[in-house]
Amino acid sequence: MAGRDIEPESGTVYLVGSGPGDPELLTVKAKRLLERADVVLHDKLPGPEIIELLPADRREDVGKRAGGERTPQSAINERLVELASEGKSVVRLKGGDSFVFGRGGEEAQYLAAHEIPFEVVPAVTSAIAAPAVAGIPVTHRDHASSVSFVTGHEDPTKDESAVDWAALAATGGTIVVLMGVGRLPDYTAALREAGMDPETPVALVERGTWPGQQVATGTLETIVDVRDEEGIEPPAVTVIGDVAGTRESVVDFLRNDSTGAVDAPEDR
Repeated sequence: MAGRDIEPESGTVYLVGSGPGDPELLTVKAKRLLERADVVLHDKLPGPEIIELLPADRREDVGKRAGGERTPQSAINERLVELASEGKSVVRLKGGDSFVFGRGGEEAQYLAAHEIPFEVVPAVTSAIAAPAVAGIPVTHRDHASSVSFVTGHEDPTKDESAVDWAALAATGGTIVVLMGVGRLPDYTAALREAGMDPETPVALVERGTWPGQQVATGTLETIVDVRDEEGIEPPAVTVIGDVAGTRESVVDFLRNDSTGAVDAPEDR
């Protein structure tokens, strides 16, 4: 349809998800907006190859890292309004999907409160994509009929965690934790204390679809030691449940996995 080829509108903010990080997994719309936007405000997590595609004179790094340098969310919100008020078309680029633990909902509310038009461009969340490229389905007819997505990095100003680990332990489905590498000892212990079998399979997928992707597997009892032995660091996704154990049956034939035995030259 011809309407899909129009230029991004002036004075509009586009809340764009980059997907898990491989440039080939950008949506067609996301790619078009990135190529034509006046300014791109990006996080650290869209993936290095995607960030390198952005012209240096049209991109602003407003990323945040746990325990490291960060741009306050309030400053990001104000910058979006400032740029759009100047009549610029602005892409706010997030890793994964901006409405899945990406604070896109907060930014949308702020823009609406300041009467700035915006559009949401969804993407594949890394909560699904990172396990998938590692050969792990988050649901499986034989192993899991439900999946719960949890953040491992809650708002530090909260008085207590909003995550009910005991309830999650009782669901019997898959638990996917984003941004939870640092707190891995805490929530694996909480799940064991809630009665989850210590032998439950667990997988860590670091930098899923990025160059340098790593996958480490263990159990609820052993995964912290595995994390330390393998040197798994953020960003990584934790998959807890029987589905994590299915990777072993497919990994030898998995061509898009950097740690698999089959390694096509064109694949990472």
